[in-house]
Formats: sequence, structure tokens, C-alpha cells
Amino acid sequence: MEFPAVSSPHSALPNRVSSVMLRVILALIPGALAMTWYFGWGVVINMALATVVAVASEALLLRLRGRPVTATLSDLSAVVTALLFALAVPPLLPWWLTVLGIGFAIVVAKQLYGGLGYNPFNPAMAGYVLLLISYPVEMTAWIPPIILNEHVLTLSETLRVIFTGTLPAGLTWDALSMATPLDAMRTNLDLGHLISEIRESPLWGDFGGRGWEWVGNWYFLGGIWLIYKRVISWHIPGAMLGALLLLAMIFHLLDPETHPFGLFHLFSGGAMLGAFFIATDPVSAATTPRGKLIYGASIGALVFIIRTWGGYPDAVAFAVLLMNMAAPTIDYYTQPRVFGETETRND
Repeated sequence: MEFPAVSSPHSALPNRVSSVMLRVILALIPGALAMTWYFGWGVVINMALATVVAVASEALLLRLRGRPVTATLSDLSAVVTALLFALAVPPLLPWWLTVLGIGFAIVVAKQLYGGLGYNPFNPAMAGYVLLLISYPVEMTAWIPPIILNEHVLTLSETLRVIFTGTLPAGLTWDALSMATPLDAMRTNLDLGHLISEIRESPLWGDFGGRGWEWVGNWYFLGGIWLIYKRVISWHIPGAMLGALLLLAMIFHLLDPETHPFGLFHLFSGGAMLGAFFIATDPVSAATTPRGKLIYGASIGALVFIIRTWGGYPDAVAFAVLLMNMAAPTIDYYTQPRVFGETETRND
């Protein structure tokens, strides 16, 4: 077998950014389809709107900076950012909030730092957190999954709600929306209810919320495929999910009526999406083998801490952004020793 003639240290097997991003998009498809099945047309509309705005925003900033537009857009990083953002926000989020959030993600969190490879924070999560802090009511207005939804919206009704805020006749937001499993668990525990009582609600499935746990399953399978294709390594998702599960199980065993079973944390909210698709961002995450384990485990621990004692029911975005700040330090102290290097001694 002959390989193309290349000079070291280049690899003979190309692994361009565009091919990596394309595989990430392919791995997202099962989870995105599950989200659409359980939560309706709003998921598709959000993905389409966020993608258009992300590409347009990046093209505008590239032109203003005098950078090549077509070559940069073809790396598909803006599309991946848009899809991750759209899959994280509520399906009926008003259109202008989607534009604001993804615009902030691309313009401020990515391009103003220098573009792909220079951004210290995950752009999608930066945009998400901006909206969550600024518009908490709209960012927590989730509709129930289709198996619990008595008012399933058609495509035209969904478009009208997102772009005009007009609800179908006879419906109110209270009738159309429902708390997420994490939010419902947190609210009921604060009210003094026991988990055995909380889980009697039809909202709950085997481990997490009905519908939500199936979405998590499909994100998990997409993430395993990324590991199989060596787009990502197992270190960050394994450490993140392992730390989250370990802490959740310890507290569950100590008091099973005030701390849910460990798998509830894995299959509710954004844990699976965060572990395989967000925390593994090669630009803003740790890069050394030991550093990835520390980075991932720290995110998992922060998710559990914020979910249990913090002010937000889901915490993946906050945990990722906090650890983005720590990633350079983690890498600095976990660099493997260079071959032939010896310890410096002071005689």
C-alpha cells in the first residue's frame, strides 16, 4: 500500500475540520430526530433559524475582519454551534431570542476572540447562558413530550407561536407548557415532597422524564459513534458521566427520598448532549489525557452540585463554561513529560 508523500509532522490521513464537524452533525441526527418526535416542529424551526443566523453572522464578521468567507464557512463550525444551541433551548422560544442567543454565540463568543481555535468559551453555551440569565421565563417554558401533550401543535401553529407569539384559540401558556423533569424534581423537593411521591406523576419514565430519557439514549448512541470514529476520545464524556453518576448514587444511598437515583441525572436534561457534544469541544476543553479526565470529572461534579444546591435545575452550560476557564491551567499542570526529559535538580 502506498501513502501520499508528505513531510513530517503531517499525517498521511487527512482529518480536516470540515470532516470532523460533518461527523458531529451526523452524530446529532438521532438525538435531533428524537427531540422533534417528542417536542414537535419547534425543534426543526429553531435549528433552521439558528443555522441561518449563525452562518450569516459569521460571514458578516469575516468580511468586516477581512478574512476569507467561503473557506471559513465551509468548515461547518458555525453550523455545529447553531445546532447545539437550538437543541438546548425550548422548542417554542420566540424567534428574536434565538437570533439574539446564536448571534451572541458567533459574534461575541467566537469571532471577537479571533474565530475558531481562539475562543476560550464554548460559543453555543455562552449564547445559551446569556438567554437563561436574561430571560429565565422564556428559557424555561418547555412543552410536554408528545406522549403527555394534550395540545400537539401543527407546523403552521408552531410557526405562528414562534414568530408572532399568538397561541391557538382557547390555549394559554399554562395549558401549553410543562416543567421539565429536573425542574419538577427540584420544585417538589423544595416543597417537602418525597421522591417516592414525586415519581407517581405520569411525567416520569424508567429513569428520567418520559420522552427525555429516550432523547438521552439517542444522544448517547451518537456519542458512542463519535468515539468509535475517533472524532472524540472517551475521557471527557466518561469522566463527566461517571462523576455525575457516582456523586448522585452516593447521595441517593444516603437519603433515597431526597436525592433521586443516579441515572435520573444522566437521562434528564442536557447531560448526554453535554457530555458527548458540548464538553468535548476541542478548542475550549482540556487536551491532555489526564487533563481531559480532570476536566470531565469536574464538569460532572459541578452539574450535580448546581442541580442539587444551586439556583438552576439543569447546570450543564454553567459547568462547561466554568471549566472552560480552568482548561488552560489543567493542561499546563498535566502535560506529559517530553521523551528524554529529566527532572531539574538544584544542587
